[in-house]
Amino acid sequence: MIIGIDIGSTTTKAVSIEAVPGPGGGAQNAGRVIHRIKTKAADAVTSAAGAFGKMLLENHIKMEDIQRVMITGAGSAKMKSDLFGIPTRRVNEIQAIGIGGMYLAGKDNIIITNVGTGTVIIDARSSGRISHLGGSGVGGGTILGLAKKLLSTSDFNDVMALAETGSLNRVDLLLEDIMETDLSFLKPEATVSNFGKMQDGAGLEDIALGIVSMVYQVIGVLSAFAARSRNTNRVVVTGNGSKNSVGKRILTAIEEMYAVRFEYPSDAEYTTAIGAGLYPLE
Repeated sequence: MIIGIDIGSTTTKAVSIEAVPGPGGGAQNAGRVIHRIKTKAADAVTSAAGAFGKMLLENHIKMEDIQRVMITGAGSAKMKSDLFGIPTRRVNEIQAIGIGGMYLAGKDNIIITNVGTGTVIIDARSSGRISHLGGSGVGGGTILGLAKKLLSTSDFNDVMALAETGSLNRVDLLLEDIMETDLSFLKPEATVSNFGKMQDGAGLEDIALGIVSMVYQVIGVLSAFAARSRNTNRVVVTGNGSKNSVGKRILTAIEEMYAVRFEYPSDAEYTTAIGAGLYPLE
């Protein structure tokens, strides 16, 4: 058994992976994910050790059954030695996202947009070529940072609950505000300027939706451009930011405008940990 651990800036995720013997190449044929857990801690070492311990205790896994531990993520550089004496290897995060994304999507040759604290966009190929196309500092961290100042909360669930009932008409400058007809492929409800209207009567729910919309519009448009650059119209969305309904609603509008399709695989929040665990050692 292999344990893959993604030591993130806010949350650490771990998975246990059982090798799958047999013919066939590609990440999706390399193993089977058995267990998934996540933890939070103040520092990387404590977080990794806690995730490892929780994995073993909650799933009744014996130390002798673990072949190796594969770590990745922002905090992995602080892990200088083997975890509890088990061979521990560090995996480049871009490679981990690419391998994990292909495994969850069940296919190769895909564009992956991983939405976490920030956003990274990756081109993952069956030949093992995994390249970083770019990304943005805009992501979940942006939502929480702006919400702390504008909404007096830094609880992600609270922000999303507010955004569910908000209206962009009171916050964003829309195409219908300045034109009476469509413009190119843009519909009247398309945003021309995020927070460009900001009415005095805008409520917290409107501001919350404005924040989430701005972040996911950037993510969606960058992803659409990345897909076009690789002659595809499909993007696999992974990471923590792949699972909230407000973000998906905004990406659906991007789909219609840019003729791109966003796919949301199960367990997408564990993509990087899965990719680390599946990373092939030479």
